[in-house]
Amino acid sequence: MAGGVRVAVRLTPRGRTDRLVGIARLADGAPVLLASVTAPPVDSRANEALLRLLAKDWSLPRRDLAIVGGQKSRNKLVQIIGDPAVLAPLLRTALSILPHN
Repeated sequence: MAGGVRVAVRLTPRGRTDRLVGIARLADGAPVLLASVTAPPVDSRANEALLRLLAKDWSLPRRDLAIVGGQKSRNKLVQIIGDPAVLAPLLRTALSILPHN
């Protein structure tokens, strides 16, 4: 998948609701989006639930999102296809309203 932007996500499966929880910092200081989904981590159901949640929250087509790292880990790397010049401001706005932990 060429082009677009990548977002680091820490996913909690089997949560109470599907939601974006906030922004945190990893031990190395890198920011990570915290997300929770009700789906279990079985048969990629939690991964698919995450992609549907992000697509809905960011008003993007689901087909433009893919997990490109961490398929079997809580730490994921999500690729969003599109023009980075268009996506970056959209994501900055969407992420700015989340709490920073």
